[in-house]
Amino acid sequence: MPKLTRREFIAVSGLTAGFAIAVQPISAKAIATDRQGIVAGEIKIPTKDGTIPAYRARPTLGQDFPVVLVIQEIFGVHAYIQDVCRRLAKLGYLAIAPEMFYRQGDVSKLNGIDEIRKVVSQVPDAQVMSDLDATVSWAVRSAKGNPNKIGITGFCWGGRTTWLYSAHNPQVKAGVAWYGRLVGESTALTPKHPVDIAMNLQVPVLGLYGGKDTGIPLETVEQMREKLKGTSSDFVIYPEAPHAFHADYRPSYRQTEAEDGWNRLLAWFNKNGVA
Repeated sequence: MPKLTRREFIAVSGLTAGFAIAVQPISAKAIATDRQGIVAGEIKIPTKDGTIPAYRARPTLGQDFPVVLVIQEIFGVHAYIQDVCRRLAKLGYLAIAPEMFYRQGDVSKLNGIDEIRKVVSQVPDAQVMSDLDATVSWAVRSAKGNPNKIGITGFCWGGRTTWLYSAHNPQVKAGVAWYGRLVGESTALTPKHPVDIAMNLQVPVLGLYGGKDTGIPLETVEQMREKLKGTSSDFVIYPEAPHAFHADYRPSYRQTEAEDGWNRLLAWFNKNGVA
């Protein structure tokens, strides 16, 4: 049997069926949402240079579903992100999590964070924006999504992307960014960061951040908040929460803050025309 190339292996294997290898062992608090009343599973999103895998969940019955883009952490579209999609589907949303690192590598199969960061560092923001545009198009054209009710939420790496895509696509009604980085060095692949687009941001974005997040200093949150003055975006800071406080499969999970943030997400979508 001929040896598969890395790209061919990823195409065959698709999305991971469980949790990313790098986040083992999994906490007993990990939430598992069933598929009763929903359709959930892997689909393919056509893009300008082929297809990318994505996880999709929506109610079994109905149409014109409000669309929520669910943007992964650096660990890929693994079981946690898929479960978030199912949670949203149970509430009537068409939730889609496209595999944002597909062209660069399958991070769910890597053992260490340093290996994962090498892959993630190769992902251009322009590619991410284009793939999310393609995902929105697929949702409306092929999955009964409502083009007038589009929201986005993301975690960590996906939190940063939530800010950027909300500035990129005026179709987005609202975004909720969970502890995404706000500042950074301008490079060819990442020319702008959330703080750079804040003053021109027209889409209301709610930032959910932890006061004990050692990777995202509160001074950067305050810097972003200052830039957002006069816009409809806002922040909620949980003083005792660490980074990744919503990630129920990890030791960083904080149930009280995670549940409050989730309720705020739903209220934000409802208030801003996504629901």
